[in-house]
Amino acid sequence: MLRLRILLLAVTVMCVTELASQAQGTTSVHKFTDLDFGAGNTEGTLVVSLNIDKGLGQKRKIIIGFGGRFNAYLGKNQYFVTAPAKLTSGSTGPGVIFKENIEANMDTFLVKSAQLNSLNLFLTLGYNLSERLMVRFNIDLIGFSFGKSVTGNYINGTQGKMEGASPTSFNLLLISDNDRGSLNSQFFARYLLSEKWGIKGGIQFLFSEYTTDTEVQQFPEPNDRFRNKSLLFSAGVSFKL
Repeated sequence: MLRLRILLLAVTVMCVTELASQAQGTTSVHKFTDLDFGAGNTEGTLVVSLNIDKGLGQKRKIIIGFGGRFNAYLGKNQYFVTAPAKLTSGSTGPGVIFKENIEANMDTFLVKSAQLNSLNLFLTLGYNLSERLMVRFNIDLIGFSFGKSVTGNYINGTQGKMEGASPTSFNLLLISDNDRGSLNSQFFARYLLSEKWGIKGGIQFLFSEYTTDTEVQQFPEPNDRFRNKSLLFSAGVSFKL
């Protein structure tokens, strides 16, 4: 919940500073709506987002912002692996990001045709290199997922069985494998071709997660959450509101 508090604080600061700048006849808040396509090996995304950026400093080059986005993920023959951090690394503290997976605890859920959708709020950090060229990093904080139920192949070593699953409904950014649900992050550059229109390119790092109908994994403890991590090349268009 710390990340959510940071987001709320950032929004409050932006609102107060924007009111002050409007009182002085200036504005440092800019809004963009973006359409992005991500592509990887037999997988891809469609992302639609609303971005609200606040310029900081005398030259307004440092950016903090927030927004909301819709992520649609499609994948063919994708392997979703054991998700909870207490199983993947044996702990849940901040240091989990530096720990290797415990292979003996990692089971697999193979989905032939994966399709998950999510609606999330995100936080943005960035820098404006010029009036036309800007770089941004954003990351989903909280939201929910939805999509059709699937039947996949649960694999434990050489053993396997068919099992039903649905997208994990609640999404929350914590730390590494402590994260829950489907969360996207982007690093990209945007270039404005005109006053309103721009193009963008970069990468996406996407967590997608299914919850099986039963706790199909039993060792080292019962588990029903399985995650796929995707690194995708991304390109899209921007419209300045």
